[in-house]
Amino acid sequence: MALRGTNQEFGRPYNRRIVLESIRLHGPIARGEIAARVGLTVQTVSTIVRELEEQGYILSVREEPKGRGLPPATLRINPDGGYAVGVHITPLGINAALINLSGDVIESTYREAPSATPDHAFELIRAMVMELTGLRAGGRVLGVGLALPGPFGVESMSFVGPTTMTGWKDVALRERLAEATGLPAFFETDMAAAAMGERLYGLGAQFPEYYYLYFGVGLGGVMVHDGGVLRGAWGNAGEVGHIPVVPDGEPCPCGNRGCLERYLSLEALRRWNGSESDWVEQVSPIFHNAVAIIENLFDPETIILGGLASTDLLERLAGSAKGLHNSVSARKDRATPRVMVARGGRHSVLRGAAALAVSGVLSPRFGQMFAAERERGRDLLAAREIAA
Repeated sequence: MALRGTNQEFGRPYNRRIVLESIRLHGPIARGEIAARVGLTVQTVSTIVRELEEQGYILSVREEPKGRGLPPATLRINPDGGYAVGVHITPLGINAALINLSGDVIESTYREAPSATPDHAFELIRAMVMELTGLRAGGRVLGVGLALPGPFGVESMSFVGPTTMTGWKDVALRERLAEATGLPAFFETDMAAAAMGERLYGLGAQFPEYYYLYFGVGLGGVMVHDGGVLRGAWGNAGEVGHIPVVPDGEPCPCGNRGCLERYLSLEALRRWNGSESDWVEQVSPIFHNAVAIIENLFDPETIILGGLASTDLLERLAGSAKGLHNSVSARKDRATPRVMVARGGRHSVLRGAAALAVSGVLSPRFGQMFAAERERGRDLLAAREIAA
């Protein structure tokens, strides 16, 4: 989606996000190029850039002259201009990481906490966030993002079974997270967070239309369309793991039988008695069916495999894709493989969770923080959230 400025009454903070997002996506970039990309005047862009430099969000760099005259200064994100904490709760424990504005993991930590209750989990999160933000004492901490298994708000499926967080129904996630950390708080399904992390910092930056297939304890996925995640009517689009694929197959906690994630997930691998390579060979036909379903439903440029699975396992699965079924994606003019492996690695979910908070300031498309603060007339980008 093209980033365009606005002349509406609330346009000033919005335009600052537009300019900052353009620098993040295309930097190093000159002021004139930014103006052409977002539809603002060079004077307006220059005014915004000066403010962003003063606040430490961006850096200005000028190359050595190679001929007559000085080359124009180019702009890029200042990695240390701010930080966010990403948190990922799984049925096995809690991961957290401190991430800078470039998506670099400054430090990460883990607490083993099988089937943690909300009270216990938020107590651990409080300590982990304090530990991580203490590494950059005095630095600007934009917020904290929480990722956890979905779906949300589905009576028969939410927080039920080994792939979800039993006992977390009706927990006020954002409020509890903000209370525990003292930071602006966001939450998202782990698969959507991982897809967003991949869009910002991985292969997803190359593709405006791709499907992110998330291998966790369960199986899920999201379609990234025009740079954003497709949400669905209730925010639960992507629960492909609960598509029944085997008639009268294994019972699933969701109440159906033969669901995809009963055969294709880390939980399914855990129940397998043989080697990992044998498991991949065994589930390849089901994996191929899943790929065909996704391609025919969404027509993505590619399917990116990611999540909690090891890169080695994902590479094995991608390698089995040579025998894929025919689908709308089986095109002769393809420039990319139909299935690729994410670059985010084991920190993909944490990067995505942190991006929830970072994007609240940087991205005009994220809107949650921006829309709420717009009503109160504040410009969050000018605010300086300092870690205690």
